[in-house]
Amino acid sequence: MNELPNCPACTSSFTYDDGLQYVCPECGHEWSKTAEADASDEALSVRDANGNPLFDGDSVTVIKDLKVKGSSLVVKVGTKVKSIRLVEGDHDIDCKIEGIGPMKLKSQFVKKA
Repeated sequence: MNELPNCPACTSSFTYDDGLQYVCPECGHEWSKTAEADASDEALSVRDANGNPLFDGDSVTVIKDLKVKGSSLVVKVGTKVKSIRLVEGDHDIDCKIEGIGPMKLKSQFVKKA
């Protein structure tokens, strides 16, 4: 027999299957069956310019000269960036670049080192 998941709201084990969703009779919480699959896909998926997956703590290399907004500094091609952190948003990499400081980069301008 298939085991039904516990209720995510109250952790009750008395959940039941109601077609396209699960229902908890104790608290009345309803959630879709695909919510479990969506939870595993929630992890942030970021890829570099070559299509390689990036993860927190990776090292990357800049593949294009990047002007630093609000400054006359430029991040040169070939600059190696260590210990990146992935974040959500337009600029999906948080990092510190030696000589420049904290920055946000777009993954399309880096390759995995």
